[in-house]
Amino acid sequence: MPPIHDHPLRYATVNELHARPFPALEVPSTAVYVAIKEPVQAQNRDRGLDLQHLHALLDRHGGAHPQPGATHFQGQIGRAELKWESHTEFVTYTAFSRGLAKRPFDPADAEVLPEDWLSMAPGKRLTSVMVRVAPLPATDEELLGQVDEWFVPESLAVSRVVDGAAVIAGDFRIDPAGHMRFAVFVRPGTGPRRVGRIVQRLCEIETYRAMSMLGLIRSRDLSTRLNALDPRLSTLVSSLDNAEPAPEAALHDLLTISAELESLAVQFSFRFGATAAYEALVNQRIEVLREERIQGRQTFAEFMMRRYDPAMRTVKSAESRLKAMAERAERAAELLRTRVDVERSAQNQKLLESMDRRADLQLRLQRTVEGLSTVAISYYAVNLLAYVVEPLAHRWHLTHGQTMAILTPVVLIGVWLLVRRIRNHMS
Repeated sequence: MPPIHDHPLRYATVNELHARPFPALEVPSTAVYVAIKEPVQAQNRDRGLDLQHLHALLDRHGGAHPQPGATHFQGQIGRAELKWESHTEFVTYTAFSRGLAKRPFDPADAEVLPEDWLSMAPGKRLTSVMVRVAPLPATDEELLGQVDEWFVPESLAVSRVVDGAAVIAGDFRIDPAGHMRFAVFVRPGTGPRRVGRIVQRLCEIETYRAMSMLGLIRSRDLSTRLNALDPRLSTLVSSLDNAEPAPEAALHDLLTISAELESLAVQFSFRFGATAAYEALVNQRIEVLREERIQGRQTFAEFMMRRYDPAMRTVKSAESRLKAMAERAERAAELLRTRVDVERSAQNQKLLESMDRRADLQLRLQRTVEGLSTVAISYYAVNLLAYVVEPLAHRWHLTHGQTMAILTPVVLIGVWLLVRRIRNHMS
């Protein structure tokens, strides 16, 4: 019995599950994370440029290159471990280094990803994050004292996560060096991979938050354009029962508005769909952290509920408004088409009635002409017949006038009966 053959994508689909393993981080350590997005649609990205940019960084340190077409890579760059991932719309670089600088969140730590190299990236920096991984202080008071010193208290979010394995803190603000900062305080005995998962999820939360906020900027642009279209659409809808403007002109204007709305839907549908997906990822990443409150402080979930959720509701509102306006324009167009069809039906009815009257008049005229033609035919027939019967008339001693008098009614009746028979036969 021949062996069964594997599907050509069997191993590829399984390997994809293990393509992006979490890093293993020792305590203490520092993570520098950068996400770069090309200013084009996802389907137009040139992933080859991203690989070339990665090769330039690896060549500086004599590192090995990833396989052609790779979407992820891990390797050494000097004393740091590099993790590179290519996503649908962006590419990320994460450098992990052991130890901590004396100065918390020292901008010098970010030099592991050189500034001149970043400036050559085939895109723009979407987000830049520094994560400080340190041992958990002995008391909550000592911990809160440090985070209050490092972060802005008004927007500080801090919580105990993953069943108390660590405490995370951050204020979601960009520092003067251009980085967003997070602190991870790890409880003794926590495994390196668990620490790596916590750091990875913090970076993902910030990246997906930034990507979803792009939808907010686009929704504001969309709202401006909808504000210009809404009065035009409302005016047309309110004038549906008026004589002016003419239905054909109103329908043309309405179809123009509908075309603009459909064009907007095409332009914004991808970004709104992506925003919804990124929002779900943000909420899912926060949920798996299993946060616990520390002395009444704001958690990451509460921060997102107050600062992030309203932005997402604004995006959803703009998307819903676009959909509602498109549906309203479609319904108005249907009503206008119905009105135009009804008016055309009335016009057609009047035209048919006019054609009926014309046909009746034509029939009357035809009958009149038939009467006249009967007289004309009879006239010529009487004259022709007179020549035929003239010899007989002399034999019977009839004058020409008497002959014509006898022939005329006979021929007239005969012609009339013949014309009537022909008309009936044609009918």
